[in-house]
Amino acid sequence: MFFQRIYDDDLAQASYLIGCQANGSAIVVDPRRDTGVYLELAARENLKIVAVTETHIHADYLSGSRELAQATGAALYLSDEGGLDWAYGFDHLGLKDGSEIRLGNITLEAVHTPGHTPEHLSFLVTDGATATEPGFFLTGDFVFVGDLGRPDLLDEAAGGIDTRFVGAKQLFASLKDKFLTLPDYVQVFPGHGAGSACGKALGAVASSTVGYERRFAWWVTYLNQNDEAGFTEALLAGQPDAPSYFGRMKRLNKMSPAILGHLPRPVYHSPSNLASALRLEAVLLVDTRPREEYQIASVPGSLHLPSGKNFVTWAGWLIDPEKDEREIVLVAHDVLEASRLRDALERVGIDRVIGYVSNLAGLPLEAQQPMNTREVQAKLVHPFVLDVRTKSEFEAGHIKGATQIHSGRLMNNLERIPKDRPVLVHCQSGARSAAAVSALRSVGFANVVELEGGFEAWSEPNRERV
Repeated sequence: MFFQRIYDDDLAQASYLIGCQANGSAIVVDPRRDTGVYLELAARENLKIVAVTETHIHADYLSGSRELAQATGAALYLSDEGGLDWAYGFDHLGLKDGSEIRLGNITLEAVHTPGHTPEHLSFLVTDGATATEPGFFLTGDFVFVGDLGRPDLLDEAAGGIDTRFVGAKQLFASLKDKFLTLPDYVQVFPGHGAGSACGKALGAVASSTVGYERRFAWWVTYLNQNDEAGFTEALLAGQPDAPSYFGRMKRLNKMSPAILGHLPRPVYHSPSNLASALRLEAVLLVDTRPREEYQIASVPGSLHLPSGKNFVTWAGWLIDPEKDEREIVLVAHDVLEASRLRDALERVGIDRVIGYVSNLAGLPLEAQQPMNTREVQAKLVHPFVLDVRTKSEFEAGHIKGATQIHSGRLMNNLERIPKDRPVLVHCQSGARSAAAVSALRSVGFANVVELEGGFEAWSEPNRERV
């Protein structure tokens, strides 16, 4: 059996390519939307992708299941569990609890594990060439290394009302009846790792075992004591803010993301041509340079999304393609970097990247320098202090009088931010706030200032702990 985990560090998302080397067939589980990585891996291993599936209707990224099935001619298998409200809105081969997908010597058995979402499936994998029983469990957003998939996302991002309590109850039952009944040796491969907002304390280790989780996971004590109420309280406490774009992802994944097919490379734009488009407000310039370079000189109204580990995550937070219909031009070194960034943006449904510019010479530029605490106190009169950190960070300590709006919810809460007084924006150390400030400026907030060094730089007497 060929087994490969493909991991996106930005979204902390794992997908899997599993192949039977005896007959050259393969399946991909939970693919992302830029599918080239799976096509290249399968070709390198002399495998043909004949099946595609996913564990559930995802909220944190746009699924590539239909895209990959279209590209390869593979059969598309999706959950038919969870009831009509959670039925996929496009053609597929339905999976129920106990359904099997066979690829030569390999069998994937669908296991209905509701809790994170009602339709959620996990997959028990048996390598028939060496064993007669399952040895691997692809758990999606059911069981993570050291944690569980949160059951409150339907409330947080999909318009549900108190579904978190039903989800917690279902998760308790799924653990008891579907997970802890498995042998200790079964290896656990989840859909996310540390950094994902689909749980609150995900481990950074790629995989676990049923036995390890049975012995060390925080939730096992509640299961052993049959304490469902205590489990629910502990599970729901301290869950991170769910970014607003999760609701859009959930809806699009249910009804089907657009099929992109093969895309041409982004087109080079000269600064002079870009200047004309910017004057007409026809494009959004996404500046991917490091923060220091952006702050020294940047195009007014551009959005700062540095091309590092959090590029896609922050793009999902700050660009809503359903509200902002402008085409996107990237600041990138060359066409290869522009193509890579364009492909990454596809993962959160940002599809209107038309080109790139490699330098800003001749464009109008301005400094976006932050203010240190001394400058803030001397120059800003009655500023509105906007804390774009998470709720848990804010509760651990914050600037007196600050308003907390997580960066991932900022663009859906613009009405809470005044335009008739200075707005002082900060995060923990300065990285998130630079992007947030640029997003506010790009939609017309003129008097916005970033706090240099963020909360860490703010003097202790001005802090308030709650």
